[in-house]
Amino acid sequence: MAPTSHHPPNAGAALPPLLAEYVEATNSFDLERLLTTFADDALVNDQLRDYWGLAAIRYWAERDIIGERLTMEVTEVIEHYSNFIVAAKVDGTYDKRGLPDPLVLAFYFTPHRDRIVQLIILRNRHDI
Repeated sequence: MAPTSHHPPNAGAALPPLLAEYVEATNSFDLERLLTTFADDALVNDQLRDYWGLAAIRYWAERDIIGERLTMEVTEVIEHYSNFIVAAKVDGTYDKRGLPDPLVLAFYFTPHRDRIVQLIILRNRHDI
């Protein structure tokens, strides 16, 4: 098993305003507010699927974020070369069969100027 550090040197960073806006929009089920956090040509990868551009991101957010009443409770923020890894306990009306409780996902944000240009969402595993 490869050695891993569970405490990156830059853990504990503050959640920047843009990402706080993303979390607040998610938690208030506000699709339009959520979409304003993304660049027009942004990429979201969730559940190993790519959603390029605002039309595709709108489809994803309507179905998987707003439609599943997803909420996020941020547990850790790590800044790494101007990118942010946000760990959050998530909840909602999605199918929870086979998932851990609580479900913690890692949101890998790449902000550029005042918009998110890339978001990759993963469920990191520590048992493999």
